[in-house]
Amino acid sequence: MARPHGLLYLMKLDNMKFGEKWNTTTEYFFWKWFHAGKLKKFKGIHKGKDCFIIGNGPSLNKMDLSPLKNYHTFGLNKIYLIFEKYDLGLSYLVSVNEHVIEQSKKEYENFGCPVFLSYPHARGVIDERPHIYRLYDLNTWSFYDDISQPICGGYTVTYVAMQIAYYMGFRRVFLIGVDHSFKQTLNKENQVEVLEGDDENHFHPDYFKGQKWHLADVYGNEVSYHLANYFYLRDNREIYDATVGGKLDVFPKISFEKALEMAGKK
Repeated sequence: MARPHGLLYLMKLDNMKFGEKWNTTTEYFFWKWFHAGKLKKFKGIHKGKDCFIIGNGPSLNKMDLSPLKNYHTFGLNKIYLIFEKYDLGLSYLVSVNEHVIEQSKKEYENFGCPVFLSYPHARGVIDERPHIYRLYDLNTWSFYDDISQPICGGYTVTYVAMQIAYYMGFRRVFLIGVDHSFKQTLNKENQVEVLEGDDENHFHPDYFKGQKWHLADVYGNEVSYHLANYFYLRDNREIYDATVGGKLDVFPKISFEKALEMAGKK
């Protein structure tokens, strides 16, 4: 039995003040009427297949990513900065953070594959394009199996990509570049700062250099990952962590070489 995603979201609205509730409800129904239906084309289109979700950690610089062009892949946020080194032949791109979306407007509007963006954060920022699809990612904290309904951001875009991959029917997901280790101000999770100097938390020194970024919520990420792992395993699906030297301890760890061997190609 499918879970009532929309009902859960409407229950969340009950905790809002009138003005906030009115604005959020209007925003939600606008998304529902004009964007939700466009997402249904992706349901089950990769049933039983495998994919890679490519994080943005510095460990990517220790890997040869060229083989990935032969596999189904999800790139996240500013993965386009690595295109100066690799032609990944990405299948999909996902971004839900408002600062990343604002900083990547030109790139996203001209991207060469389907791009999934947060509707609330991309509204009024990213122009309409045939390849751009809009998610409603402000639902109650849980894992959702239907992206044409409100889903949850889960404090990390990787979690959103896991929900999209699930909806598409992927049976096995292989993570790379999910280092799960950040040099940042302690005890200020989710707060916004301007990064001074080179970015040591991502694969490119200019990733957030001199720009706004949300400090990572490492614990919040882990809670989301455990939720994803539970729902995947419950449906006889699997998530593997093939990150080189990653600190995440939620999913079974395998080498990148083993992941390439196990995963089915496009």
